[in-house]
Amino acid sequence: GVLHEDLRLLLDTHLPAKRRKVLLGVADAKLGAAILEELGCPCQSGGVVAEIVRGIRLHFHALVKGLTAQSASKAQLGLGHSYSRAKVKFNVNRVDNMIIQSISLLDQLDKDINTFSMRVREWYGYHFPELIKIVGDNYTYCRLAKLIGNRRELGEERLAALEELLMDSAKAQAVLEASRSSMGMDISPIDLINIESFSSRVISLSEYRKGLQEYLRSKMSQVAPSLSALIGEVVGARLISHAGSLTNLAKYPASTVQILGAEKALFRALKTRGNTPKYGLIFHSTFIGRAAAKNKGRISRYLANKCTIASRIDCFSEVPTSVFGDKLREQVEERLAFYETGEPPRKNLDVMKEAVVEAREVVAEVRRKQEKKEKKRKKREKRRLEALAAGAEAMEDAELETQENETEPKKKKKKKKQEPEPEAASEPEENGLEEEEEEEPQPKKKRKAGTETVELDKKKKKKKAAKEAED
Repeated sequence: GVLHEDLRLLLDTHLPAKRRKVLLGVADAKLGAAILEELGCPCQSGGVVAEIVRGIRLHFHALVKGLTAQSASKAQLGLGHSYSRAKVKFNVNRVDNMIIQSISLLDQLDKDINTFSMRVREWYGYHFPELIKIVGDNYTYCRLAKLIGNRRELGEERLAALEELLMDSAKAQAVLEASRSSMGMDISPIDLINIESFSSRVISLSEYRKGLQEYLRSKMSQVAPSLSALIGEVVGARLISHAGSLTNLAKYPASTVQILGAEKALFRALKTRGNTPKYGLIFHSTFIGRAAAKNKGRISRYLANKCTIASRIDCFSEVPTSVFGDKLREQVEERLAFYETGEPPRKNLDVMKEAVVEAREVVAEVRRKQEKKEKKRKKREKRRLEALAAGAEAMEDAELETQENETEPKKKKKKKKQEPEPEAASEPEENGLEEEEEEEPQPKKKRKAGTETVELDKKKKKKKAAKEAED
């Protein structure tokens, strides 16, 4: 009923009148059928009923005491938000939006690092042109440019640093010799400072790219472990990014996954009535590169089929594991061997039975670990609560002690006032009067009564102090 009301709210605000009536009629009929099925109560959902419900909704704040129109609108807004939150995403660790953003950023970083590295090569090449031929890697070239600086200051004492950076003693020696006989022009200190600062920026970008790649790898192992085990983290992330989400990728048929990323070539082929493309983004997989030219189309079709299975397993499994991805990868390897040697691969049914058995064991182990973690967390929480309770009790005891210490002097004063009575009563004994000898126990009784009243006062005061401490 709550979801039904929220559906009404959405329909009221976003749809024209005719279509709204049709959809609300369908929703009412479905809700009536569900109530009849679960509770056995017959429900009417057509005609006047929809208008009555609409009227009740419209004037609900007037029909209920203490409910205003403003509070009702706030409740509807909160309901809409909670419904949307429940519908949008479930597990924070399995959000595929982060994969889409990180793979897009990775591609952008590759372009930027390549452009900046070429700029460093051109800029530093005026001063030391021979270094471009010796060192081919952009990252290493930028680090060398920052290390060397002015080539005229490069001597034998810096050979060890060059060897450590290049990981090759022959290349380090070649750099040293080239710096001595270089044909490059001289460079001013200010230009050198600018080149070094720009090189350090390129180096930091390259290092950030490595960290981003590690993040993407860990995220893919959480969100789509089977797909990343089958085709690799980068290609799997590109497929998810191109599809829009893992759910969209899981909905695609294998024929669509096969040419995902080659839409332009597909439509051009359909327009010119030429050959349609055999592969799109999955061309970057190692399997297609290893296949022979005549088998590339076959292996791409087979790989797209397995990618679709892997993405569906990742999308709809409660505890994602890489077991199915490893088994699917083995199947692709066997199919490649079949194309090359003719050795028949295993049947898909047998492989999947093995994968299901292994996956159950892995899932049981994961759940066992989760239960242990949950138990440890509960124990920690219990200890923390016990410590807090003990601290509170200690505080209460300290307060009671302080209150008792404050009340003790008053009690002593009362005792002193009551003590002279027995002395006055004992005076006749000293005078030797026989008549009053029988009356000797009276002062004892008085003393007892006096002590009893003092004890009662003590008890009352303690009770009062305990109540005040509790308050």
